[in-house]
Amino acid sequence: MDSIKTKILGLGIYLPQKTLHNKEIEKIVETTDEWIFERTGIRERRISSKDGGEFPTDMAMKATEDALKEAKIDRNEIDMIIFASVTPDMPIPNSSTILQTKLGITNKCGCFDVAAACSGFVYSLDLADSMIKAKKARNVLVIGSEMLSTIIDWDDRGSCILFGDGCGAAILGQTPAGEDSDILASYLSADGTGKEYFNSPVGGATEPLTINNIARKEHLMHMKGKDMFKVATRTLAQNSRVVLEKAKLGVNDIDWLIPHQANIRIINTTIDLLDFDPKKVVINIEKYGNTSSATIPIAMYEAIKDGRIKRGHNLVFSTFGAGLTSASMLVKY
Repeated sequence: MDSIKTKILGLGIYLPQKTLHNKEIEKIVETTDEWIFERTGIRERRISSKDGGEFPTDMAMKATEDALKEAKIDRNEIDMIIFASVTPDMPIPNSSTILQTKLGITNKCGCFDVAAACSGFVYSLDLADSMIKAKKARNVLVIGSEMLSTIIDWDDRGSCILFGDGCGAAILGQTPAGEDSDILASYLSADGTGKEYFNSPVGGATEPLTINNIARKEHLMHMKGKDMFKVATRTLAQNSRVVLEKAKLGVNDIDWLIPHQANIRIINTTIDLLDFDPKKVVINIEKYGNTSSATIPIAMYEAIKDGRIKRGHNLVFSTFGAGLTSASMLVKY
């Protein structure tokens, strides 16, 4: 009996209507367009509307509609929803159940959220792959949706320049007989000793929100940029090599590398460490900045739509995030 393979059946994205260019950030904090671009590779990012219609589950609903069309399945054939985000609509209930209702899914499919920061989408893909291959689910909807603009300190020029809002959706299912699409290897990792490098220290059980800690902006994102940079530059390349070794493939077998879009210098260092062809790396950070769990699906979607990525290509995803979490995956698309 042939083993089960997992295929990405459909992809969709949603990008908020508002674009915030570096020139506009010059009016918010002391910085310049060129300073930001030289250090990050970012020119602009998308910002969700605070008036409704572009909250994380709204973006996920719109992205999923496109993914469903490509996958050619009915929404009630989805039997699991995994929602990766650090900016859920609300603490309770989870965003996956809210999305289930917004999509009009009535089959009472399982729903849960994943909070693995920028690694969340790849963590969720791995979970979906495991469920499909274990016959726990047939069609799994995976979401990476973020509204980071709501947790950014807009007075901190070291972090407010980096992030944007957006969403990616993927529907995974069993690969039809005779096709080769599959998730060939994955590697999930974490190192909790780096938890102070990137966090929002209040708002949880250990320190609930108060007027005072909100006034001190302790509920917003706080990042030690230099520490994160050091970890990221070694992690992306190392983890990419791990999944290649698991699949008994080499760097030259990769058709496209899709790294987490955090900083162009991190991406370029990864390319150098892998000794990889930069023309085979998907980069869109200039347009969207760091959208956390949404960077990889957005980048992949755009590269498929413009004809770079084709069925049968070997893709490597590699990402890292707060926690510190990291994840890599080798996919035959």
